[in-house]
Amino acid sequence: MAKTKLKGNDVALKGNDLKVGDKAPEVIVVGKDLSEIKVGGIADRVQLIVAVPSLDTPVCAAETRKFNEEATSVDGVDVVVVSMDLPFAMGRFCTTEGIENLSVGSDFRNKDFAESYGVLIADGPLAGVSARAIFVVNKNGEITYKQIVPEITEEPNYTEALEAAKAAI
Repeated sequence: MAKTKLKGNDVALKGNDLKVGDKAPEVIVVGKDLSEIKVGGIADRVQLIVAVPSLDTPVCAAETRKFNEEATSVDGVDVVVVSMDLPFAMGRFCTTEGIENLSVGSDFRNKDFAESYGVLIADGPLAGVSARAIFVVNKNGEITYKQIVPEITEEPNYTEALEAAKAAI
């Protein structure tokens, strides 16, 4: 079972332990306007799927702003940030922060994304939300890059993730 850390303490993750080369499960998350957003599976564009615990934390907010800035420089890639936040809170965040270059999706209904991608925090104070992780999925629906951030309170390796997305085009 995959693990990460929260402030130095081990945190177990539950769900599918996906690896690079695996088929990315097709899952529906809820958009900020309550629409359905499909992540994973076969698509006409490469997908950069960013899992965060909540947009209402400083690290998640900074990460989303950074990917929003960088998303325009990666043509042919759809960036989706998935959290457990309610769609209304995500909408307010995007309006306040000027997030317009990526999509945000909520996994609050069934936690299908977190379970299917193996990033659901199983224990500790953040049990029930997603770990900080990034998946790149090519047009054929295969995972070409996976990063489970080793410490939930730290930002991911943006350069590595963006380069992986560019390479998947």
